[in-house]
Amino acid sequence: MVWRNLGKTTTRRRSKVNNLISFLLVLLFSLMFDVFSGGDGRRTGYGFVEGAVGKSDGGSGAIFWITGGGVGASGGSGSQSNVGIAIAMTVMAGLAVAATLVYSNRGHLQSPWSKRRRKHALQPKQWKALFDEDGRLCDGGVKFLKKVRSGGIHPSLRAEVWPFLLGVYDLKSSKEERDAVKTKNKKEYENLRKQCQQTYIRRDNSTNDISDTNHDDVSNTNNSGEVVDTDSQQVKEEISATTATTTNNKEDSKDGDDVSEVTTKTDTCSSDSDSSEETDNMEPSPATPQKPKTTEEVKSKTSLPYRSESFATWQRIIRLDAIRANDEWIVYSPSQALVSVTKAQELAKSVVLKDYTHLETCRVFHAARLVSILEAYALYDSEIGYCQGMSDLLSPIISVVEDDSEAFWCFVGFMKKARHNFRLDEVGIRRQLNIVSKIIKGKDSHLYRHLEELQAEDCFFVYRMVVVLFRRELNFEQTLCLWEVMWADQTAIRAGITKSGWGRMRLRAPPTDDLLLYAIAACVLQKRKMIIEKYSSMDEILRECNSMAGHLDVWKLLDDAHDLVVTLHDKI
Repeated sequence: MVWRNLGKTTTRRRSKVNNLISFLLVLLFSLMFDVFSGGDGRRTGYGFVEGAVGKSDGGSGAIFWITGGGVGASGGSGSQSNVGIAIAMTVMAGLAVAATLVYSNRGHLQSPWSKRRRKHALQPKQWKALFDEDGRLCDGGVKFLKKVRSGGIHPSLRAEVWPFLLGVYDLKSSKEERDAVKTKNKKEYENLRKQCQQTYIRRDNSTNDISDTNHDDVSNTNNSGEVVDTDSQQVKEEISATTATTTNNKEDSKDGDDVSEVTTKTDTCSSDSDSSEETDNMEPSPATPQKPKTTEEVKSKTSLPYRSESFATWQRIIRLDAIRANDEWIVYSPSQALVSVTKAQELAKSVVLKDYTHLETCRVFHAARLVSILEAYALYDSEIGYCQGMSDLLSPIISVVEDDSEAFWCFVGFMKKARHNFRLDEVGIRRQLNIVSKIIKGKDSHLYRHLEELQAEDCFFVYRMVVVLFRRELNFEQTLCLWEVMWADQTAIRAGITKSGWGRMRLRAPPTDDLLLYAIAACVLQKRKMIIEKYSSMDEILRECNSMAGHLDVWKLLDDAHDLVVTLHDKI
């Protein structure tokens, strides 16, 4: 089987299209010649000019072509029926040529992410020009989203632009309306932080300092392995009260495919950390999955029983992840990299963060911000609470957005789509893996059959890519570019722009909520030859996927994903 690289224009397909166009053009000119010659090979094209004025050799076909009839007595009028058929065939041939050209334009040449078509990132001057005098986006955000989608955002603009992409601000809002939303959001975030501070006081009073669990001894457990927390009932009551105050102010972010409400969890995902160290009570990290030996063992992982987990335990895990968060972000956030020792230590103290003396000052500050926002989110969305891996998603956001309240609401917007990656029942993860599997099957049946032979057709080997949205496979800057394109798609769909305002953009690259999944499938398809010829187990494929980190080109990945979206989006 000859494989055609996804990211390149297919030579064979282009050749077929060109041959078809050439054939139709030859047919078109042949029919026109027959019409102009009046259906008789002895007649000449002279009649095209003179036939209307009665020349004996005037080609009546030309008159019919132009006027539909009315020729001189000596003209060749016996070919009228042939002329009508010829005209109809000519029109059909022209339509076929047009349809063929449209079809060919839906391929790689029209990808907004190809090298030839990709635009530069949204620049500050362009951003300012998009607003009218009231501070509204001039065309409801259409031009803005197209620009972001095809080139990303200049780093200096991200903190200002992201709230629009993540639903914090409406695309049609004025500056005055956004200021009101900002004030309201700030008050709500401060209220959540006060709730967290109260839990510190209660735990201090019960002589159970939450900071002690920065060591390996995370919590006391009973014989059944469940957490024993003397203050858990008070914490749960506080969570319930906080949830009641915030529910009316947030949009419903539950997907239609939810099958049950999960209020607590212990199955956790890996943090964006330098260390693989885990506590005794934590599950192996799905973000760096320890693949079981059989498919049955993999699938049984999704049916683990639920266990009770208090807000206090979420707080402990958050601190562990915050301390271990890596420093890749530092070069992209110089102002936070230069934070003072006093400011970093004060923030760390305010969130009861300890055992950080081995960290640089900027990393202490970063860890304390992670704790502050993740704790607030655990109260805001108590169904999900906190799961390891959420820090991977928040870390880039707080590196870009320096105000904690704004960063929190951006994270809330991000999690409206990503929250189901962290459900204990893994309904959201399984749905996404199933889509990746369908894409691979639809594009490359040979590769899919090989995966079936290895019992890997469930695509568990891309689990980490799905959970943390390529955060481990791409470098920091490329991760942000991918997320921005993905957010632009989701924002366009959410605002209903794709139904009317995108025109040709929609034809050549249909926006989709699942762009990430097409990119993941494209990533696997890029390695299809190696997978088929060299790998004989899912463990080997898993190692190959994990080894991709740092070796992927985000724009090439998006260009390949575009081919899959155009080809398979309506079928999946």
